[in-house]
Amino acid sequence: MTSPAGLDDRYDDSDRLRDQVRLLLRYRATIVLGVLLGLLGGLLLVLLRAGHYTSTSEVLVRPRTDPFSTSAVPVDNQLSMGTERQIALSATVAARAATALRRSSRADALLTDLRVTNPVDTQMLRFEYTSGTAKDAARVSNAFAEAYLADRQDRSKSMITRMIAGLELQLTQLTKRISAKKSAGSAVGTTGVQQQIGILQKRVSDIRAYDTSGGDIVRRAVPSTRPSGPGPAWLIALGLIGGLVLGVVLAWLRAALEPRARSVAEVQGALGAPVLGILPALGTDGELLEVGRADGGRAETYRTLALRLRGGDGRTAVGTLMVVALRQERCAVAVAVNVAAALAESGDDVRVVDATARTPGLAARLPLSAGDSASADVPEGGVVVDAGTAGHFTLCAADRGTSGDDGPTVPTAARALLCAGSGTTLFLTRSPLEHADALALTQRVDGVLVVGALDDIRRDDLKRVRELVGCSGGNIVGAALHNGPQRSLLRRVVDIGLLRRTRERNVSTASSAPVGHTVEQPTAPVPDDTLSASR
Repeated sequence: MTSPAGLDDRYDDSDRLRDQVRLLLRYRATIVLGVLLGLLGGLLLVLLRAGHYTSTSEVLVRPRTDPFSTSAVPVDNQLSMGTERQIALSATVAARAATALRRSSRADALLTDLRVTNPVDTQMLRFEYTSGTAKDAARVSNAFAEAYLADRQDRSKSMITRMIAGLELQLTQLTKRISAKKSAGSAVGTTGVQQQIGILQKRVSDIRAYDTSGGDIVRRAVPSTRPSGPGPAWLIALGLIGGLVLGVVLAWLRAALEPRARSVAEVQGALGAPVLGILPALGTDGELLEVGRADGGRAETYRTLALRLRGGDGRTAVGTLMVVALRQERCAVAVAVNVAAALAESGDDVRVVDATARTPGLAARLPLSAGDSASADVPEGGVVVDAGTAGHFTLCAADRGTSGDDGPTVPTAARALLCAGSGTTLFLTRSPLEHADALALTQRVDGVLVVGALDDIRRDDLKRVRELVGCSGGNIVGAALHNGPQRSLLRRVVDIGLLRRTRERNVSTASSAPVGHTVEQPTAPVPDDTLSASR
């Protein structure tokens, strides 16, 4: 059998971007959760910042040296703005401001909402205070500016007082020396002392005339007309944008950590084989065989899959093909019988070998042709399936051997091969992940077709199937995926609960049956719960 042509995987940048967006949109609940969290964060910021007003006052700090002196020391070196900023944030200034505001007990609390900064390359101190009302913010900001200037003025006055006290002490000593010499009747050396006294007196006079104000308020705080910071609309918008980014990041993390294969590229990468077709979701109560008996998109998809198995030209024979399912065997059964019908529609002699060891067999769920069952081409125990306008194909079940009296039934690989016909043969087996007997056929067939449901198969399962089939000497020709609808978490919980209650009801009914009662045998095979389909 030639290698079939898979789906075209040559994507350009726009296709890759579209696939990434579709992959993220699979986690819409996660994205919505992120948006809601961002919205809650924005509303929280609105509540925390609502009614907060900031007022600003600015103070020009004056150096203590005489601004009109001819000193060569630059003004920047005469004043340390970092030190002045720390003094403005000190507890002394806060206590003075609290006293002026008549809030002496809340001096430390006032400092928590105060911010003092020094603009670059300036001798300015900027007092910013945030409060719940605009008037209170302006009052506190002005109070801190005035308290800082008052504190600086008091420190200047204290320094002047100390300097004058020292100079007056020197003047007193010089005056005593002159008085002592005059009383002794000697005037020698008094001229120099008189000159020193004059210099000291002039210095005292200059110091007393010094301006002790610490600076000037060049900008007084006024009540603000609008709250500080972004408005409620901006905060909510920022919260929504941040929530959207958070949701996309969380969705990307879920996609990166998701163990299931969520796209065709992930299936092809894990399986090492092309995806031959994306099949529609299987109905719960629809016909198992649709090709030749029903019209619709699902039947056409099966025909396309059969065409790809033939190599795309419609003339290459399929040979022997094993159809396996990873989890749901009903998917593999539907693919096997419908592909067989599509190949029979093309004129091939098709035979389906049921090696799943299920009771009742597949024949109980398919429409049979009673007139052709005795044909010479039909093996012993085989039946002819009527595919309607597509024709017919042969279905036979492999014999089942037992491993013991109470052991599970296991199909024999050799017997399954004996059921193979001269034309196209499709072997329907159980999952090689759960049953090792399916691997015995992989090296005897031309190819293996893996069937699974997209969004339900795991990448690890695909890699294990790839390794098992490769180690057994088989060849995986591709995969057929069912694109089933996603079920929500609530729907899954409800389905699990219904299934558990049904099993408990069946067990209780069986245990309550009277001993010795003979149950009437059914006249027709009872359909299997897993592979049942409406007749």
